[in-house]
Amino acid sequence: MINIIFEPNILLAFISALIMLFLYLLRLVKPQIARDQDIFFATLGLLYSSILVIHGWRLDPILLFSQVLINSILIPTCWENIRLRAIAHIFYKSKQDQNKTF
Repeated sequence: MINIIFEPNILLAFISALIMLFLYLLRLVKPQIARDQDIFFATLGLLYSSILVIHGWRLDPILLFSQVLINSILIPTCWENIRLRAIAHIFYKSKQDQNKTF
């Protein structure tokens, strides 16, 4: 039975799906900081968000709250990871430029 009702689970699923789509699009926008495992994690995230949309009506409030907590930890961690990749790429590129000058 598929019972899709607009509840907080739909909002949580759409936020998670947007973050995962951003992770997919990172490969197109900045391929130098994208990694191969991003596709795997983004696919899992999109599967997770589709499960939340389809079966989220079964969640009682405490389970929904646990999903909110998991996502509130996961999203900033992903954001920090991507920022650190960009910083590491800039640092690595500047080190290569310094080594070429000598």
